[in-house]
This record gives sequence, C-alpha cells and structure tokens, in this order.
Amino acid sequence: MIKTRVWVPAMTTIALSMAAANAMAKVTEAEAAKLGKELTCVGAEAGPNADGSIPAFSGKWLGKPPHVEYTLHAGQHPVDVYPDDKPLFEITAANMDKYADKLSDGQKAMFKRFPDTFRMPVYQSRRDFRYPDVICEVAKKNALEAELIDGGLGYTGYKGPVGFPIPKQAMEVLANMNFPYRAFTEHVVKDIADVSSNGSITWGRQINKNLNIVTQPTEIGKPMEGLMAYSLSSGLLPERDRGSFTASQEPVNFAKDKRLAWQYDPGTRRVRQLPTYGFDSPMVGTGGKLTIDQDRLMNGDPSRYEWTLHGKQELYIPANSYRVHSKGVKYADLLQKGHANPDYIRYELRRVWVLEGKLKDGYRHAFGKRVMFIDEDNWQASVGDYYDQRGELWQHAFINHYYAFDLNAWQAGTSFYHDLNSGAYVGFNLVQERDKAWVLNAGDLTPDMYTPAALRALGQ
Repeated sequence: MIKTRVWVPAMTTIALSMAAANAMAKVTEAEAAKLGKELTCVGAEAGPNADGSIPAFSGKWLGKPPHVEYTLHAGQHPVDVYPDDKPLFEITAANMDKYADKLSDGQKAMFKRFPDTFRMPVYQSRRDFRYPDVICEVAKKNALEAELIDGGLGYTGYKGPVGFPIPKQAMEVLANMNFPYRAFTEHVVKDIADVSSNGSITWGRQINKNLNIVTQPTEIGKPMEGLMAYSLSSGLLPERDRGSFTASQEPVNFAKDKRLAWQYDPGTRRVRQLPTYGFDSPMVGTGGKLTIDQDRLMNGDPSRYEWTLHGKQELYIPANSYRVHSKGVKYADLLQKGHANPDYIRYELRRVWVLEGKLKDGYRHAFGKRVMFIDEDNWQASVGDYYDQRGELWQHAFINHYYAFDLNAWQAGTSFYHDLNSGAYVGFNLVQERDKAWVLNAGDLTPDMYTPAALRALGQ
C-alpha cells in the first residue's frame, strides 16, 4: 500500500513550487504499471486505510447502478444511491478535538463560530464508482508521457483524464485539479443565495451553458493544446442583471493565452470585451462575497500564487452527496442561519491531496493564501480554506460532489462559501427547487455559441 503523508502545518512538507515546475514529470514503466492495481486508474490508493474506515476501491459500478431509476441527459435531479445509509456518528463542537487531525482549519473554525448548530454527520465511506476504460487508458498514457511546460502553466499530454495520475509536485496536482474528467456539456438554471448573518436571503439566478473541450468525446486522447473550455452565463436575478450575458474562453496554457471574456449590456445594447475576467473579480449574484476564481474552489490562471504541495492526509469531506440535491429539498429547510442544514450534508473520511497557494510578492488578490483539499478518487477540490492578507483565516468553503450517471464521473454540485468573520454565507449552484438540475453531456453546445456575435444575437 502507498503510505499516506499527513499534513501538519508546523512540520516540514513537500515544498514543491512553481520554480520546480519544469522538472521531468514522466513516471517509470514500473510506476505506471501500478495504475489499475495498487492504484486506481487515475492514481488514488486502491487499498483501504489502516483501520478500514476508508474502504478499498471497489469500482463495481460504471454509470447508473441497477437499482436506480434515472433518465440520462434530461436534467433529472440526482437520485440517492445509498438511501438506507445512516450517519455512523456526528462531529460537533463538543467532540471536535477527538477528530482534529482529520479536520481542516476552516472546519474547526466553523465549530467555533457556530458551536450550537454546526455539525458534521459522518457516513460510511464508499468508493463504488469507476471511470470509463478509455479514460483509464489515456490516464496511463499521460503518466508515461505528460510533462509540465512554461513554469507549470501548461503541460504536454492528452485530453480526457488528468495529466499526472502519479504526481510528484505541486503544479502537477494543480493541473489535475483544473483538468479532471468531467462533463463536456453542462446546461443549468441555478439559484444563488446570499445569506446574511441574520439569516435573510438575497437571491441571484443564472443560466449557465458550459462547453468543456478537453473532455469532449471526439477530443479524448488528442494532444493537450488550444482551448480548454467555453462558458456562457446570463443573469435572471437580481433584476439589475436581467438581460446581461457574459461569454468566456478558457485556454489550456495560461503562459501562451489568456482567459477572454465579452459582456452584453442590455442598457447600451452593446458587447464589449472585458479587460480582466477572473482572479478576485466579484462573482455576479453573490453580493461580492465570491470571487470568479473561487468557482470549483479554484479556477483560471494560477500564476499569482506560489504553490506548495503538502502531500496527502485523511479528511472528512462531503462525498456521495445525493441527498442535498434531491428534488424534494426546500430552500427554507436547507438554508439556515449561519450555514446549511447539516441533515442534508453527507461527510465521509477520504484521502485528500493538500495544496496551498501563497500570494506572490507584488501581486494583488483578495486572498493572501488559499488551501485546497482535493479528493484522490476524482481529483476535484472538495474543501477550501481562504486567508486574508494578514494570514488570518477568512473563509471556509466546500462543494458537494456526486457521481453523475450522465457522464460516468463526478459532478461538482451545490457549494457553500462561509465568511467566518461576519457569519454570512453564500449557497452556490442551488438547483433543488428548479424544475431541472444539471443537463449533462447532452451534446447540445457548440463553440459558435460563445462569440461576441452570438452575444449580440442573444441581446436582440
């Protein structure tokens, strides 16, 4: 079994920064041979942990399990695969010290900020879903051939799965987090709840249409180059945003290309290119509480930060998050004062990669430091802790992921971003009261929908 490295902030860690990002990334044939055996095909430890609280990877299901009723590519709300599971125990402010080595600083801060109401129901950990064979084949090819280039802002390799299933340094883990295997088309009407410290809610609503080129079926296995993804968002709420449209294009390599974005303003009926789109620009509909690069906890150009890899540790994170996305969940029950209703959140003990970004001298960003905890089974960031310029913990966020049968991979679902100072939070990617959830891999989006001309046509 691969030994899991535990991150203890005061001890020496694997301090691998962008300065080392041009080191050779290829692994040996012997190392790559572990994929699909001691390691899963994307590099997670296949075996259990020492006491069995993290089980061995079973991978018994590809796509929809036999006992689940679900219509593919239709936007059906997620169906709980484990409806009979009950919490094994709960972590509370009273017993958090017992589990402190498996909690992030942000999680500990939530217990201190909301000692009477915040709790973490912990369920049996389950690792029952696998990736398609083609993704596993390309992942092994990447392990043998992919290399970081341009200071870690790009890499050679092949589209589809992660580039570095057996990572050696920080920028490889960051690349995996930015390029997991996920939906190639995603269409959703989502609600955004800006929940004040007194529990009152200001609502936002958006239509999002995302096209992910690197996981498009016709692109899988092709060289990693060109554009990564397209995004189109239109505002429905608040009223001042109604009728506005924003389209963006995301490059594969931020050293060679930049994120481009255009916006249609209904007041002037004109399309203009945005000079800067990303980093700490405020996310529409969140009352300025989220930055654009906090979607999925971290996205976009990483060059303003110095990145350090702190190995792996065991952490309680949201996982197999079906219940929170159920059609019957009402916002009035879910969105409580201070934080979401814990009854809807499923935590499991998982192994996570710990990646820290520290703002470089001379660069500007609202966050002086950010720490992401990345699930080894799907390479997606599940928990994020954010610090201000003084090094003080400021925000704690988490994403509820679930295995989506539409794409045979994990989908980033509803997320929550907490301001630990004010006690306010944002519920993001809410679909529970919408007629449909995410319409995934329907194949209904094309690049010509994301141009300035397309924006003008939408505004007519």
